[in-house]
Amino acid sequence: MLINYKSEINRMKKELNVTIVAHFYQRDEVFEMGDITGDSLELARRCKADKNPWVVFCGVGFMGQSVKVIAPEKRVLMPKIACCAMARMIDGSYFDDSIQYMVDKGISKENILPITYINSDATVKSKVGQMGGMVCTSSNAYKIIEKGLESGKKILFVPDRCLGQNFANSMGLKSCIIGEGECDPKDADVICFNGFCSVHQLFTLEDIEFYRERYPDILIAVHPECDPKIVKASDFSGSTSQLIEFVKKLDPEQKVAVGTEYNLVNRMRPNGNTFVLSSTKPECPTMNETTLEDLYLTLKSIEDKKPINEIILDEETTKWANIALERMLEIK
Repeated sequence: MLINYKSEINRMKKELNVTIVAHFYQRDEVFEMGDITGDSLELARRCKADKNPWVVFCGVGFMGQSVKVIAPEKRVLMPKIACCAMARMIDGSYFDDSIQYMVDKGISKENILPITYINSDATVKSKVGQMGGMVCTSSNAYKIIEKGLESGKKILFVPDRCLGQNFANSMGLKSCIIGEGECDPKDADVICFNGFCSVHQLFTLEDIEFYRERYPDILIAVHPECDPKIVKASDFSGSTSQLIEFVKKLDPEQKVAVGTEYNLVNRMRPNGNTFVLSSTKPECPTMNETTLEDLYLTLKSIEDKKPINEIILDEETTKWANIALERMLEIK
């Protein structure tokens, strides 16, 4: 017998004390099932405020971890514990190596303030918390780095080199990338780990030139995970939520090419005046792993009292990762 996944998911949503959460980058049929939709940190905060004890998170691993860190009393399941490629580029040992690199270059550990992008594993967030550091998102990185600089310490920014460089550039700061060229931390304000988002690396200057030649009045809006050259050549750069808001406020006839994940751009405006800034389909492979069947099976596991793919974190990791997140949330 064929299962109607949508109707079964809707049935279990009504019968179980569960909230389905879906990130903006999820495929349409999964995104449409979300009770809460949005960007990574926004989702975690809204989950904490939600009354249901069960959370089924459609996204990538670090996002489910963030919910568990902020709201450890929740039972958090994921239809797919897909791993964000950027988050996978750094773990606890690579973080320690980065600290040691700076120490070997003559900067004492006490004079290093780590800041981690939310796109990182809970273990990394925990290590950052233990060193007095903070988490940031693409929407508040400017404020977090600005606050960090007040300490007088060198900023170690992990894992996204592009985000670190773009915000350093916007603030008139000097940055360098560990392992690239002559990165001397003593001569830089922001020292970046050499990580990146594979999807946001797809956008090129040639893509921008193509759209500007074809539509002279077009606007180019990109995510700050893009290469600094792309951000510099664009009209607007902002987080996922900021990109949505930017496009929403445009005149319906204003053409705009957006440099971020395909599923999000495809849902922005149905009038044909919003384009994906790429000659290829910039689709996040891990965000697209989750299917309706996966979501159905996860809910069924709750119904059958045999939960699958549950996010489990040890107490010490949760404690320090939460401290790093709370430090961020205290900054207005």
